[in-house]
Amino acid sequence: MSDFQYRILVWLIYRLAATFAVGLPFIILIWALVQKETSMVRLMTIYWKVTSLLFISMLLLINQRPIGYITVFITPLLMVISIWFWVDLNDELADLPPWRPLPFTVRLWRWALSLFGILLGGLTFISLPCSRNLIGTKCTAWLEAPQDLHNYAEKIFGFLFGGTWNEPLAAFLGYLALVAYGAGILQWLLIRFPKHRRIAGDF
Repeated sequence: MSDFQYRILVWLIYRLAATFAVGLPFIILIWALVQKETSMVRLMTIYWKVTSLLFISMLLLINQRPIGYITVFITPLLMVISIWFWVDLNDELADLPPWRPLPFTVRLWRWALSLFGILLGGLTFISLPCSRNLIGTKCTAWLEAPQDLHNYAEKIFGFLFGGTWNEPLAAFLGYLALVAYGAGILQWLLIRFPKHRRIAGDF
């Protein structure tokens, strides 16, 4: 694959992420809140907690932090796990009439996100060497979309707050959020999971 084709593929991945990992889940969450479908609200709430790692990765990649390549590789695995893992939520979703629009959309989205997660995981696996060395198109291609996002954020931040949004600030916030995220994962693994196992409860 040429460098140009690889860049196009990476941009396609970012656009698919905006659709299946951000846009559609947000719509489903609002839809579930309006319909008062508690099981789907809980599922989407868990999904958004887990998927926050995607936004953390963007903050880190804005400042070309090597750890961003590792977190963006881990993210799709955690996203897919978060939507299939819970026994109680799976049972509640299975009990809903399959012909209803919202349950049907959620089922369709879960499979689409799983396929996207496999694609994203495979592509980001190729870029893992960038966590040691940022040289090459396979590294810089992943930085283009976060940099564009940074440029928009810089204008909005300056307009709303009159302050300066810059790359070191994005990296600092990314590291801070990553520490909090890691603490939350450890708390769940060491305390909650041994007690509740695959029951979502109020997670």
